[in-house]
Order: sequence, then structure tokens, then C-alpha cells
Amino acid sequence: MTYANDPEVHAAIAAVPELETYTGPVERLGGLTNRVFRLGDLCLRIAGKGTEEYIDRANEAVAAREAAAAGVSPAVVHADAASGLMVTRYIDGAVTMTPDSFAARAGAPARAGKAFRRLHVSGAEFPFRFDLFAMIDDYLAILSGKDVALPDGYHDVVAEAETVRAALDRHPAPLAPCHCDPLCENFLDTGHRMWIVDWEYSGMNDPMWDLGDLSVEGSFNAAQDAEMLHAYFGRDPSAAEAGRVVIYKAMCDLLWTLWGLIQLANNNPAEDFRAYADGRFARCKALMADPSFAGHITAVRDG
Repeated sequence: MTYANDPEVHAAIAAVPELETYTGPVERLGGLTNRVFRLGDLCLRIAGKGTEEYIDRANEAVAAREAAAAGVSPAVVHADAASGLMVTRYIDGAVTMTPDSFAARAGAPARAGKAFRRLHVSGAEFPFRFDLFAMIDDYLAILSGKDVALPDGYHDVVAEAETVRAALDRHPAPLAPCHCDPLCENFLDTGHRMWIVDWEYSGMNDPMWDLGDLSVEGSFNAAQDAEMLHAYFGRDPSAAEAGRVVIYKAMCDLLWTLWGLIQLANNNPAEDFRAYADGRFARCKALMADPSFAGHITAVRDG
């Protein structure tokens, strides 16, 4: 398919002043809820239909520019909060990561840990406050108006998670600029440096969320977790730090279960989102039921 002739792509290119003279090839790069294309040394992102329900594009644009200034994300060339169109620089020679490539590429978990550290200590200020439990409430409110069933027992697990909330509230982490949605595909690896893209869900958050969520998305084993965390801290993590990472492994699945159901309700054809949501929820329940999980909550609560 010649994407330049796709009416939506053609209209998007025409709407971006920085692309008005571009006549080269248009290559589809992917995207789960959005459509992303390479145009020479630039990337064009077209926002997915329905994403305006839960994405603040103005916040995203600020975060993307701040992340670029921190040296962890490509430079932003154009961002339009109304349409969601965004154009960034293309990172030449980088591999779009997957769980398999995180396992196969030597040092990849460490490079991701270092990229997160660079972001978290950058001093950047993101407009949005990523509040896990408030977002669960917001997503449930969105779903209340849609014809999609929650997994059986979802509200029971949310109630169980109150012990997690209490432990986290006992020793609140200093908020840092966080990506908050570290899908493997949002990482671009040159073999020497890891870049992070797609700042739709970014906000000020407990930085351990990013580490726990990437571990889940990348299906990291214990050795990969240890490599990422040691690179991040420059040492082995404390029991409380490691406990926060494990807690967020469960909590990200609890949250993204709802995100998957919103995609299902919006008829997103990119994936089987019923299976996605059910799988997320099952993994969350299994981790919370593991006997070690209570010990991690205790370590976090005790600081």
C-alpha cells in the first residue's frame, strides 16, 4: 500500500507545515492505538480515533518536549493538541524493542534502566499527575457508559488493593517525571543507548512505576530485573525499593485491564482486547495471590 495516497495520511501531511515540501516514501512503523509513519528523517504520528476520551494531547506535547530536553526522547518538530498530530525526529539505526529483543540484545535492560534514571532525575516537570487509583476510577467511569463487561471479580481486587494504597501512602515517593506506559515498543535501542517514545500517559509519578511496568511488558525474568535495577540505582535496590517495583507490576495490570476494555468498546481492531484485558487481570490476581506479595507490601509499608 502507498500510504502517501491514504486520505487520512495525505491530510495529516498537508496539515503539518514542516512536511509541506516532503515528496519521499511514507513507511508504516506501527502503533497500537495510533498510526505511526516514517517520512525520511521524521516520524508522523496520527492519533487514534477515540483516544481523546482519555489522552490530553496538550499535556503529552509538553512531556514529549521535556523528555527530549532530558536526552531520552527524539526532538519534537510539530505537535498539535487539537488533532493529536505529532512529528518527531527519526532515530536512525535504532531497533524497536519487543520482549524477545529485550531478552536477546545484550545489555538492553541496563540501557533501559539508565534511560529511566536520566529521565527521573532530569528535573523535568510534566503537567499531568499520574495517580493510579484516580485513573482506575476515571477508566471505570468511562466504561460505565459503554457496553463492555468487567472481568469477574474486578471490583473485589480493587478493594484488596487498598492494602497496597495504604502501604504506598505510608511512605510517599518523591514524584518524578515518568513515562508511565513503558510498552517494549516504546523503546528504541541503538545498542549503545536506549531512547523512549510515546508520552501519551506520562506524568509526575513514583518512578518505581516505570520499572515495574517495563518488567511486566517485557516479561523480564529475575536476571533482567536485577540488571535493570542495578543499572538504575548503581547498586542493588533496598527491600522497600524492590517491593515498590513488585507492587507496581500488579497494579499496572489492574489499571491496563481497564484500558484494554476501553479499546474493546471503541472497536480498536489492532488486537483482541478482550483477551488482552482478561490476561492482564489474571496476571494481576496471580501476583497478588503469591505468598511473597504480602512481604513486599510490608517492606514498602515499613520503608
